[in-house]
Amino acid sequence: MIETGNKIDTNFTLSVVDNGEEKEVKFTDLLNRPAIVSVYMRNNTSGCDRQNKSLAEHASWFDEKGYNLIALSKDTCGSHKNYAEKLNINYTLASDPDFAFAKATDSIVEKKMYGKTFDAPSRSAFVIDTDGAVLGVIEKVNTKNHAGELKELIESL
Repeated sequence: MIETGNKIDTNFTLSVVDNGEEKEVKFTDLLNRPAIVSVYMRNNTSGCDRQNKSLAEHASWFDEKGYNLIALSKDTCGSHKNYAEKLNINYTLASDPDFAFAKATDSIVEKKMYGKTFDAPSRSAFVIDTDGAVLGVIEKVNTKNHAGELKELIESL
């Protein structure tokens, strides 16, 4: 996993849903101010719902502190639109089925489910400056208190 102080390669494209609008963006375009990227596995699963509900409840705090808030999974933008409505999400949801962000942050890990082993992005969060420098990392997200742990990280920067 990438360490604080290192820069990520920001030269990749993501599909995003922002305020109900679907569009393709270069990752660098999401860095018009420092960004928090929260990686989760899948829409409409209990842990991921808790993670995103925590963020949604505190999204205005991150905005007031000057951060773009981005939650990223492999789900499609169509799924993200429904998910944003369901959870009242007013921050950017990004679709990354090719794991471009996880590759850029060296955060692909081996996982096991139903006896099968596969590689997928870790459930983690990154604070990234406008130049791609990693300001902070949460390697294992606490789904119930994700916003709280991110607030603590932001306040320590």
